[in-house]
Amino acid sequence: MRSAYATFECLWKYLDIFFTLQFFYVPKRVIVAIMLFMMCLINYMMRVNLSINIIAMVTERDENGTLVEQPDYGVRYDWTQQDQALLLGGYFYGYMITSLPGGTLAEMLGGRNVAGYSCLLGALLTALTPLAASWDKYAVFALRFLIGLVSGVVYPCCHNLVSKWSPPDEKGKFVASLMGGTFGTVITWPLCGLIIEGLGWVWAFYVVAAFVVVIVGLWFYLVSDTPAQHSSISIKEREYIENSLGGTLSKKAKWPPYRQLIVSMPFWALTLLHYGSMWGLFFLITATPKFLSEVLGFNLSSAGFLSSLPHIARLLAAFAFGSVADWIRNKGWWTLTFTRKVFCVPSHIMPGIMLIILAFCGRDPYVCVAIMTISLGFNGAATSTNLANSQDLAPNFAGTMYGIINCLGTTPGIFSPLIVAAFTEEKNTIDEWFWIFMIGAAAYILPALFFWVFGSGKIQKWNEVQTTEPKEDVVNTKL
Repeated sequence: MRSAYATFECLWKYLDIFFTLQFFYVPKRVIVAIMLFMMCLINYMMRVNLSINIIAMVTERDENGTLVEQPDYGVRYDWTQQDQALLLGGYFYGYMITSLPGGTLAEMLGGRNVAGYSCLLGALLTALTPLAASWDKYAVFALRFLIGLVSGVVYPCCHNLVSKWSPPDEKGKFVASLMGGTFGTVITWPLCGLIIEGLGWVWAFYVVAAFVVVIVGLWFYLVSDTPAQHSSISIKEREYIENSLGGTLSKKAKWPPYRQLIVSMPFWALTLLHYGSMWGLFFLITATPKFLSEVLGFNLSSAGFLSSLPHIARLLAAFAFGSVADWIRNKGWWTLTFTRKVFCVPSHIMPGIMLIILAFCGRDPYVCVAIMTISLGFNGAATSTNLANSQDLAPNFAGTMYGIINCLGTTPGIFSPLIVAAFTEEKNTIDEWFWIFMIGAAAYILPALFFWVFGSGKIQKWNEVQTTEPKEDVVNTKL
């Protein structure tokens, strides 16, 4: 065992030396961005795997209450639609609690360790899910609650690390790395569908847990809290990052200015904007596999693959919109405030319009999938609106701010399964989904209108650090 560990350590040492050589030098901020992507990916793998696994875990009854014959993917449980909604929402109850202090924990203890150890605990709990299911549905709920509880700190920690590692003129692309969660959804649903059909639903939990452990090991090896703490970063890159950030970041941990934050209209505009984006995202995460499988009639593996298409579109659009926003900023054409407001059109207005179209025209299964894909694809522009705005308003407290807005933004993960269950309790056809889609459209569009009036991209006074750069736009010489 010791010999294997020594070999592994030696291999990593030589790889690190190889990539640190100037000729082959890979900027450490790029490696950090990749690991942020992977951390968000595994966070979402643990979050969304139950959405498709539960289809293979439960019995199905027809309108007369008679059991419907189903494929043998393992033991099945007689859980009602309300039971399933409770279990799907269990994660978000726990997630909401720790998302609130997650940013403050990252600012005080360091985002690297807080995020890493939380995902390690989440992997253990995910592996215990089949055992919990054999006991009782409430044991599964408790476990999902705990997985959400330990996972709630991850995104605030990631935003904390972005504020310390991302030069201002690379912010859009850096924030786009947080779309790793979207890719986690993309690969988890079809992967779990294939695992379930080949090995049974139990292994869909075990494989996810094992993968999380591997990524966490890489995270601890490759990531540090700040450029100054990184063991192998070049002096040139470290100075570039630190100089580009100017005086917007404090070198000492400070208690967040909650009083000023609560009365800040730009903060509340951001909160509502984030809430609308999360409603659309969590609705598709929790409801899409069920909609495609039970309403549109796709089999489990097809439902897993088709459910991932909107998230593939969102991922690709995220990097595209983020790059365009960075390009506009570098050109100095628009102020940051105007940029954030303009990008609300693709991130919120267009997805809402597409859901309205879906409500009226969603009769053909493939048309439904296409409209849902376009809707969530446009929402990829959130990398240039709600996902980036906490970095604009207070880079010193970006983690805390994101923790607060994400705490409130988690509630759609609780409400949307309950709303779907309420509308589909007696019948589960496309007609019952009309108002579900209309509610989603309103959740997208109304917050965007509010943000257009009260939103901002300027650093707020309560950031508490005297800035040495323009408030809205900075152009730096790249490494």
